[in-house]
Amino acid sequence: MIAFTAIALPFLEIAGFVWLGGKLGVVLTLVWVIGAIVAGLALLRRTGLQAVGRLRAALAEGREPGHSIIDAACFAAAAMLLILPGFVSDALAVVLMLPITRHWLLRRTAAHFEAHVYHSTGTIHGEFTVVPDGDEDAPKDEKKPPPRIGHDRKIIDVE
Repeated sequence: MIAFTAIALPFLEIAGFVWLGGKLGVVLTLVWVIGAIVAGLALLRRTGLQAVGRLRAALAEGREPGHSIIDAACFAAAAMLLILPGFVSDALAVVLMLPITRHWLLRRTAAHFEAHVYHSTGTIHGEFTVVPDGDEDAPKDEKKPPPRIGHDRKIIDVE
């Protein structure tokens, strides 16, 4: 799907330039494109600064920063789409900036994490060896106690 979109988008943009450029004229088409680029740059700058502030505030309050991250990602993607010259990318940018789109993406992301991260079995598949408590081959005076994670936990070397 992404490959198809990447291939189709330039053709859609050219078709949009031809169709809407014929209706608006060359001057208004250029004003639209330059205005969208300026708006995209301004949005990217504002979004970046606000995203860092929201992320810090969420982490300081002990909240999950998911909503802030999704909002920032949507606005950053919208800004990048506005910077690209074309009417189709501008329309996609406007769709990404709509609150309903951002909330839908937040719900989809939260459902993904709940299904794949929070409900995992906790099992990590792989090979491992248990490291013995002390070095059996070392002389008695050179033996050092192994570093401990907890009182009764063993250190496991995962390969």
